[in-house]
Amino acid sequence: MAALVKGAGWAPRPLLPVVQTWDLDARRWVRALRRSPVKVLLPSGQVVDRKPGAGKQPRKAAAGASPHVQRPKQPLQLPPSQTPSAWEESGLRYDKALPGDKRLSSVMTIVKSRPFREKQGKILLEGRRLIADALKAGAVPKVFFFSRLEYIKELPIDKLKGVSLIKVKFEDIKDWSDLVTPQGIMGIFAKPVHVRMTYPETQLHHSLPLLLICDNLRDPGNLGTILRSAAGAGCSKVLLTKGCVDAWEPKVLRAGMGAHFQVPIINNLDWETVPNYLSPDTRVYVADNCGLYAQAQTSSKAIDHGWVCDRQLSKFHKYEEEEEEELEPGAGKGWLPELEVQSYDLDWTEAPAAVVIGGETHGVSLESLQLAESTGGKRLLIPVVPGVDSLNSAMAASILLFEGKRQLRLRVEHLSRDRSHH
Repeated sequence: MAALVKGAGWAPRPLLPVVQTWDLDARRWVRALRRSPVKVLLPSGQVVDRKPGAGKQPRKAAAGASPHVQRPKQPLQLPPSQTPSAWEESGLRYDKALPGDKRLSSVMTIVKSRPFREKQGKILLEGRRLIADALKAGAVPKVFFFSRLEYIKELPIDKLKGVSLIKVKFEDIKDWSDLVTPQGIMGIFAKPVHVRMTYPETQLHHSLPLLLICDNLRDPGNLGTILRSAAGAGCSKVLLTKGCVDAWEPKVLRAGMGAHFQVPIINNLDWETVPNYLSPDTRVYVADNCGLYAQAQTSSKAIDHGWVCDRQLSKFHKYEEEEEEELEPGAGKGWLPELEVQSYDLDWTEAPAAVVIGGETHGVSLESLQLAESTGGKRLLIPVVPGVDSLNSAMAASILLFEGKRQLRLRVEHLSRDRSHH
C-alpha cells in the first residue's frame, strides 16, 4: 500500500496556509502611502515640517483666516444616562407601558363619561398648551400619558412631583384622542374648583361687572365658543345651570381654547342657588331674538316648561317632558313674567349686569325670566331681518357680551372726562 502511495506521487498538504513575505511587505507599503506625515527627517538629520498641499490649510489657520465662517461650538452630547439634568436630579421617574397595559384604556373610559367624571372628580386635558395653561392656573394633575419624554420635560418640574408618568405608544394615544392631529400627551387632572384656581393677572385686571348665565345649552361646540367669548370680553364669572352640557367635556374644552383657566366657571347649578353668586344690585337680562312679537302660552308646571322662539309664528311655545295637563281658561295667566323688551345697543350696564343665554333647542327657561323680573332686568332684543333664522347661541352671546364691554368702556371714558373738566 505504501508503494502505491509513493508511486502516485501524493504528498500531504500543510495544515496552515503559507503566506508569502512579499505580500505582507506590499500591504505595509500601501498603508504607508496613505499616511500624511507632519514632519520629514532627512538623512542629514535635518527635520523639515511638511507643507500642506495646494488648497489645504491647517485647521487653526483656516479658523483664523475666516472667523465669520466658524460655527459656534455645540455642547458635548452625552448619552441620556450620562447627562445630568434638573429633571433627573429632581428624582422624577416614569413607567413604560408594556404590551397589554390597560391603564390608559381604563382611565379614558372614566374621564370620557360624564357620570363617571362627576363621581371620580377627574377630567381629561389633551395638548401641551392646554395642559400648560391648566398647570399655571393651579389645576392638580394626577396622571400623564405621553409618547415622547420631551413633552414631559417641557412642563414645570415642581408641578410633576407625586404625579404618575406613563410612557405609551403614540398609536395608543391616537386611538383615544379627540384631536384631528394628536399632540402625544394627555393629562388626567382633578376637577378644578374655581375658588382654588389662580387666574391670570391680566384677566383679573380687565374683569368687568358683567356676568354670563348659560341656560339649557346642550351643544358642546357652542358652550366652548361662549366660554371663549366670555373670557375675551372680560366676564367676571360664568354660571351654568342644570341642563347644560358639562363644561369639562373634552369637546367643550377643545372649543374653549383655554378659556376654562381664564374665567371662573361654576357648573351644574340649581336656579334657586343662582342668586347666591350675584351681587345684591345685579340686574339680570335675557337674550331674546323675537321679543317684540312674542306671545306666551302658560302651563301648569312652570318649573318643567320653557320657551323656544317659533320663527314662523313669532311666538313662544311651551315644551315639556311630561304630558300636558289641561287647565281652565285663565288658570295660569300669572306664570309668565312681564318683561320689557329693549334693543341690545341701548344702555343696560348702568348697574352690574348678568346676561342669560338660552339653548337653540329649548330656549330660556321660565326661571330665568322670573329672575330677570325680580332684579328689574329686561329682554335684550337682537333684531334680525324677517324670515332669517335666529342667531346662533354662541353668536348672540358674543354680541351681547362685547356690547356690554363697549358700554362700560364708554361710561369710564365719560367719567374721566367729567373729572378732568372739574
